[in-house]
Amino acid sequence: MRKKLNKSQSGLVLSFASLLIALDQISKIWIRDNLAIGESWPETGILRATHINNTGASFGLFPNQSAILACLSIAIIVIILVIIHHIANITNLHLASAGIILGGACGNLIDRLRLGYITDFIDFKIWGDFHWPIFNLADSAIVIGTAIFAIALFRSNLREELSEQSKGFIG
Repeated sequence: MRKKLNKSQSGLVLSFASLLIALDQISKIWIRDNLAIGESWPETGILRATHINNTGASFGLFPNQSAILACLSIAIIVIILVIIHHIANITNLHLASAGIILGGACGNLIDRLRLGYITDFIDFKIWGDFHWPIFNLADSAIVIGTAIFAIALFRSNLREELSEQSKGFIG
């Protein structure tokens, strides 16, 4: 089992999380203040800012389930914190990626608790009239942070350590 994170390690996680929360919230405030719901800037193009309110999860799944999704966000935050506090050989890359994930999860959680919905705005046109579902910086942080964490996990011996520790939790 891991000893408590030292100040430098905790600071790394908090720095990445704080930076992502700030960037996410500032971008969403700008969108809400400058674009009406459904309005895009620029009006055409491959990459646009299009203001929508999302009461569901990614890709518009589970609409009007903000309370359940807020609880799920809190559970994910707790799971990430437990993981980084219970692994002996965690690296700075793991901690930075955990901070990125936490920042994204907290950014969206702030919206859910404060507004009852998440402000999404990154509108990417793939081809023709097909658009990727509109998302925000917090969503990007969660995906990118998870990918970095997974890559770092498989490049280290944490995979084996997690497997050993899960045996202790299960039986």
